Amino acid sequence: MKWWGWGDPSRNVELPQQVLDLLGSELGTGDRRARPVALEEVRVPDPRLSERQLGPLRDAVGPEWVDEDRLARITHAAGKGYPDLVRLRAGSAESAPDAIVYPGGEEEVRSVLDACASAGIAVVPFGGGTSVVGGVEPLRDSLGGVISLDLGRMTRVSDVDDRSLTALLGPGLRGPQVESELGRHGLTLGHFPQSFEYATVGGWVATRSAGQASTGYGNIEKLVAGLRVITPTGGIDLPPMPATAAGPGLRQLLVGSEGVLGVITQAALKLRRKPAERHYEAWMFHDFEEGVEAFRALEQGDIAPDVARLSDESETRLSLALAGEGSRARRLGRRYMELRGYREGCVAILGFEGEQAQVRRRRAPAERALKRGGGLSLGTSPGRAWERDRYAGPYLRDALLDHGVMPETLETAHQWSSLMSLYRAVREAIEAALATRGTPGLVMCHVSHLYPNGASLYFTFLARQQEGQELEQWHAVKAAATDAIVEAGGTITHHHAVGRDHAAWLPREVGAVGVDVIRSLKAKLDPAGILNPGKLVPGGNG
Repeated sequence: MKWWGWGDPSRNVELPQQVLDLLGSELGTGDRRARPVALEEVRVPDPRLSERQLGPLRDAVGPEWVDEDRLARITHAAGKGYPDLVRLRAGSAESAPDAIVYPGGEEEVRSVLDACASAGIAVVPFGGGTSVVGGVEPLRDSLGGVISLDLGRMTRVSDVDDRSLTALLGPGLRGPQVESELGRHGLTLGHFPQSFEYATVGGWVATRSAGQASTGYGNIEKLVAGLRVITPTGGIDLPPMPATAAGPGLRQLLVGSEGVLGVITQAALKLRRKPAERHYEAWMFHDFEEGVEAFRALEQGDIAPDVARLSDESETRLSLALAGEGSRARRLGRRYMELRGYREGCVAILGFEGEQAQVRRRRAPAERALKRGGGLSLGTSPGRAWERDRYAGPYLRDALLDHGVMPETLETAHQWSSLMSLYRAVREAIEAALATRGTPGLVMCHVSHLYPNGASLYFTFLARQQEGQELEQWHAVKAAATDAIVEAGGTITHHHAVGRDHAAWLPREVGAVGVDVIRSLKAKLDPAGILNPGKLVPGGNG
């Protein structure tokens, strides 16, 4: 992956002229170009670990699996959040770990944790490095050193149980590896977050990840049947079970624990048969609220698709600009919508997966409900285009950064009865915060995960960067948006996790006693406080 951005270094995305024109007219971006510094200009501190401290780590995993290489330290210095990229592109990797350690198995993880607890070295579990909330930033807290514990060697797929539809998966497996291995058995996990190409099983579980098809397949917490976790005080082995009443749910305490309580070394995940058909289609609604109501009817009528994504007017407008308006087919499509009264509407993408006959049976009542709700069918072409480009968003972010634009996302969720008021409150808070900075923004939103009692909201906002004050600008908008979420009763994060960015707001969601419960677990499982300091709970982990 690029050290300064997202994905394949050979893949670059250029913004279409119509998008550049839109950004210029609405954000005042001008012709500024803001390329990252050269790799040799990146500032990296000298490693702080002594040979005496490194010795036990080398003994634990083998000398070749302890890396102090400069590039390796830079690529493990941060995740892929906006502040991370701003710092890296400007040449700052001061938070780089002292070393990267690559364990090959559970016993090696145990030995590394023992060595680090004895030496007072912080340990930051690292999967794909795709966190956008500061979750893998290697903070030392009060400790004398920090390592990144890269789990990329732990990629074993074991005990694929075709009868029970479960598999035991190593934490370092990336999305494409998971689907390739399971596909050989005719199975799928069905977990496809936008970070699918690089994110890992361990990262999914540690952050309570949601995939783009989670309306049908379920978020990762619904897919976890069992876990193995190594903590500094011992291991926790929770075998796969269909259900259990054996006390409080330890599985769910560990899902979403963000490397603060232990290191996930194996996940038993629930599977499905690989779908014979994937049918993606698009619909148009007159406005966002109409589309939200139609989606509620689908979900509460038990006829929702596997993928359900509804863009608001602003996101629809930018999506059309990115797609281009020049072709005859697109002009005809635009005319088709205008003639039916959908001039400035909202696009929805629906995806149905399964056996061909099953897809037909599910689509029929959904189609009737969408029409009753004001929807206009746009056919399968836009749906197929979305499916083809579903992982391209982070590449666009790099292109926007190149043009001096701040692209940022945040997500939340609420009950249906409060969803639109939450939407308006957050949108207004972001717009006001950007206006106060003198950088008016383009604020967009979509719904992408449905539940019987509510749905998620995923906001994207763009603004001209305040040159020289990029991080101050981001902090101001992030704080305003998160305050608005909390005041409106939404969750501070639906699937990005808490990490470092949301930790200050956690007490307002779970309460002081709730935070104390997490701290108590931390103190029991990690008494030396070495695991991922500064994440999840505010004010440190002790």
